[in-house]
Amino acid sequence: MDLLRVGRSLRALRIRRRLRQEDLAAEARVSRAKVARAETGRILRLPLGDLVAVAAALGADVDIRLRWRGESLDRLLDAAHAALVDECVRLLQRLGWETAVEVTFATGGERGSVDILAWHPDSRTLLVVEVKSVVPDAQAMLAAHDRKIRLGREIGASRGWSATSVAGLLVIGDASTARDRVHRLSKVFEVAYPVRGWAARHWLADPTSTAGRMARHPSALLFLQYVHGASTMGSLVPRQRIRKRDRLARSASTSTG
Repeated sequence: MDLLRVGRSLRALRIRRRLRQEDLAAEARVSRAKVARAETGRILRLPLGDLVAVAAALGADVDIRLRWRGESLDRLLDAAHAALVDECVRLLQRLGWETAVEVTFATGGERGSVDILAWHPDSRTLLVVEVKSVVPDAQAMLAAHDRKIRLGREIGASRGWSATSVAGLLVIGDASTARDRVHRLSKVFEVAYPVRGWAARHWLADPTSTAGRMARHPSALLFLQYVHGASTMGSLVPRQRIRKRDRLARSASTSTG
């Protein structure tokens, strides 16, 4: 991130709106000193939330990009996303859903792709699944997922799936950082995805059941454990249990030796 350029950009936007630093500080609900720091590029001294608030007050977004070894980070994230998609497909298929991955669409002048499109023949329910190995910008993600859910019937019809109901599922890789971010934005996620955890799994296992919150708010969030290469997100086998087995094995070999 070019800190000086960010600062100059904030100042230019403020001047364009004919605001004083005091006015911008009041709109962003931060101190004038923080606005001054931001405009002079001293952003590292600011909490990220304050920087986002100042930018939002000017109608701008903060876009932070992490770079690592050229394109290696993109490949790493793509691999993690693919592993999580694979695990989600396995879960849905075990529960009786037909699945299609990376379904592209062009309907009503809107284009895009769905990570996983799932079909439950018995209930004629279509599930639009958004998969995230990390939690990105929440507002952009929610808007994109909502758009795909709205277009769900048309997208499903293109595959011969005539749905009587459409539901949304957000699947996030189960990691402490992801859970922490969702917790920090709990109000946003609770409104968008009111069905969680075992309630979501229960509905996935039996979508013909229309009782409960899923009937009123057909959108669910599920943290899903998955194995990415040699590493594990939310380890599928607790390390303590492995160590216990190792101790038992060593004890048995000692007693028989």
